Amino acid sequence: MKNDASTSAAPLKGLGGPLRSSEPARVLPSMSPAVHLLEEASDLLVVHLDFHAALETCERAWESLAEEPANSTVVEVKCSLCVVGIQALAEMNRWREVLSWVLQYYQDPEKLPPKVLELCILLYSKMQDPGAVLAAVDAWLQDPDNQGLPEYGSLAELYVLRVLLPLGRLSEAEGLAVGSAAFGEEQREEVLQAIRTARQQSTKEHLSSQEQPKPSQEEYFSLWTCWDHSPFLLADCWFQEWPVAARPLTFALGRFLLLWSNTMDKAF
Repeated sequence: MKNDASTSAAPLKGLGGPLRSSEPARVLPSMSPAVHLLEEASDLLVVHLDFHAALETCERAWESLAEEPANSTVVEVKCSLCVVGIQALAEMNRWREVLSWVLQYYQDPEKLPPKVLELCILLYSKMQDPGAVLAAVDAWLQDPDNQGLPEYGSLAELYVLRVLLPLGRLSEAEGLAVGSAAFGEEQREEVLQAIRTARQQSTKEHLSSQEQPKPSQEEYFSLWTCWDHSPFLLADCWFQEWPVAARPLTFALGRFLLLWSNTMDKAF
């Protein structure tokens, strides 16, 4: 993720540079405090590995942007600050805070830049918590303003593969793959194939769970034979006769029998 930070910030370093002789004279935007802070945060993250300071610097940069007029440079700086901040939080094992951290600046998930949303999906998927971004990504995909973006198709595919399928929401995944015009034919077929594979695996696991062996009549007889000899042998006999999946229960049963036997000894 560190390479993403340096890559995102790199285009901003050329702002305010000298004109080439072939270019017409024009007024260049000055380097805003937020741009300087972004470069500082990137260095803290990548070079010095000071993740806490990098995050604090990103937050200071966001505060300075409150007074900046909205333009393409500000939009790019905000996105790059989020990239650096996300990486800093992940490095500090504070990945659970990532979504709420970016939303405090963008307020609505529909307004998240595609790159920021992509990083959130990848991060929470990697940490096996895709449900945390389910509502945010769904809201982003449903927004009409986002559906014309060039990144829409790749984000929809990522949402299906990294969020919906791991959560077992196969019908939703299939509905999105079939109904969305953002998918090309080849991309749609790949997504549908992944859904079919996930459905087959789910069916297989369901059937496997139903095929757990049950104790036969001989096993019941063996258990009662153990009881005739001594209650203390019941747990040991059950442990040998029953499937491995059922064996942990025998320890609880054995403890119960031991307590029951001691109580009966005291009573008589």
